[in-house]
Amino acid sequence: MANHLHKGDLPAGLFEGVDSVAVDSETMGLRLGRDPLCVVQISAGDGDAHLVQLDRSTYDAPNLKALLTNPAVTKIFHFGRFDIAMFHLHLGVMTAPVYCTKIASKLARTYTDRHGLKDVTREMVGVDLSKAQQSSDWGAAVLSDDQVAYAASDVLHLHAVRARLDAMLAREGRDGLARACFDFLPHRALLDVAGWEESDIFAHT
Repeated sequence: MANHLHKGDLPAGLFEGVDSVAVDSETMGLRLGRDPLCVVQISAGDGDAHLVQLDRSTYDAPNLKALLTNPAVTKIFHFGRFDIAMFHLHLGVMTAPVYCTKIASKLARTYTDRHGLKDVTREMVGVDLSKAQQSSDWGAAVLSDDQVAYAASDVLHLHAVRARLDAMLAREGRDGLARACFDFLPHRALLDVAGWEESDIFAHT
């Protein structure tokens, strides 16, 4: 088990043959169009995490972009709506197919309103994540060891969380509904990018 930091892009062929990867990102803030994308972290669920510290002058990362758009690889997120929108804005790609553990949690864990990654991971796999570096400077030229460890922790357990949530969704008869939501998620991200972040276009008012 190790964390690997890559400058600019993923090494070629790194995730060849895998059918799913966990993905997250770090940005300078949470506002689309203002805050830049800085880091993308990925894990194949094998205990290793790979962090790409992006070149923000070009966002030229062909291997990363190929993985995000590979139709044979499911990208597992927690609140993927934000990451997908950021990838579209800065990398110019539409990420698909996708799975979102936050959506799955809201559909399966209806006995609670605690659907943050920390709460879901603690209940589903018994891991207590630290969020100490969540608000640190991800645009720094050199990332600290604590930042690397934090970013890695956000993707290392998503495969196991997904497996537990899939079992719950199937048990409650909501797996088909979840798949439909995941399929729609890239379109929801595009609505955010286009200016409908705060609007529910399905609402009556």
